[in-house]
Parts: sequence; structure tokens; C-alpha cells
Amino acid sequence: QVQLVESGGGLVQAGGSLRLSCAASGRTFNTVGWFRQAPGKEREFVSGIIWSWNGASTYYADSVKGRFTISRDNGKNTVYLQMSSLNVEDTAVYYCAAGGRGNLRITDNYDYWGLGTQVTVSS
Repeated sequence: QVQLVESGGGLVQAGGSLRLSCAASGRTFNTVGWFRQAPGKEREFVSGIIWSWNGASTYYADSVKGRFTISRDNGKNTVYLQMSSLNVEDTAVYYCAAGGRGNLRITDNYDYWGLGTQVTVSS
């Protein structure tokens, strides 16, 4: 049974940092994405990583580029999202998604989702 479990969310002051983790069990994935959803808004792409025979490719939304970094620990089958210089606009529930195909920025292209972890940034 495939399961994705996010952790690492919490309350942080503006300018601070958090590291989110997405631990996968049941299988490994070549494509993993992070999405977020703020109250009253649609779920949006944050970052994604794709592994292929020649290495990993990373992708970021413009709003987080330069502040967030996605990475993976293959031995732990875990993907991380290091978030720095957080601002109040980053407040949302962050979701990990896996089993993506095609455009990794599209939620419908993923087969598996975690339950999410809350990130709250205070001013």
C-alpha cells in the first residue's frame, strides 16, 4: 500500500525557515511534487523533482524560486522541501504528491497524495 506522510510544518515568524519532509512507503517514485493550498484558494504547485537516468531535475513556482529547495534522500525514500525567507503569503497547507506524469505542475497528473502539513507564517 502506497502512503505519503508529510511532516515538518509549524508556526514560524516571517523571515524564518522550515524544512518539510515527505516520506513515501510502498514504492519509490520518479516524480514528486509539493503543492500548497491557502484558505479560499486553489491548490497550487510549489516545487517538483524528477529523476531520470541522467540525474534529477528540479522545478519551482516563480513565487518560491530562490527561497525554497527541493531534494531527496534516496536511502530514506524521502523528499524534502527546505523553505527559507518565509513570508505570510507562504501560509498554507503543504501537500506532497507522487507518481506524477506529464506536466508536474498539474495536480491531476499525480496518483498519490499525502494528507498535508500546516505551515503558518506570522508577521
